[in-house]
Amino acid sequence: MLKPFLLVLLSIVPAALTAQASLEGVVTHVRDVDTFEVDGIAIRLNGIDGPELNEPHGRQASAFMQQLVDGRTVTCALNGERNGDRLIGVCFLDGQDVGALAIAQGLALDCRRYSGGRYAHLEQPGAVQRLGGRAGYC
Repeated sequence: MLKPFLLVLLSIVPAALTAQASLEGVVTHVRDVDTFEVDGIAIRLNGIDGPELNEPHGRQASAFMQQLVDGRTVTCALNGERNGDRLIGVCFLDGQDVGALAIAQGLALDCRRYSGGRYAHLEQPGAVQRLGGRAGYC
């Protein structure tokens, strides 16, 4: 009777432990302004809305993120969620939130639905129009 209980308990505990975690590693590839790989693990920056590569300023935004983090060590606070192959989190380089830096440069927008508005004060005047509007999911 105790054995089935222990098996259930042991299957639940690892999931709870990994629900929110921290990941530290070297950025090995930048996909675009809001997605990069840390030691081969894809991370989607939580709370920012950046242009895709084929959208206005997409390549410029991606180049900014690549110059900022590629080959450097970042620490990501993961929220336990996934989007496709990507873990979701907020990543820091030398203590600075890299998503916030992209927004402050006018290369991404605050995605209030997921950020709770924490980046709204960083949005640059005219950025919404210049970047082609906010994503529908934000």
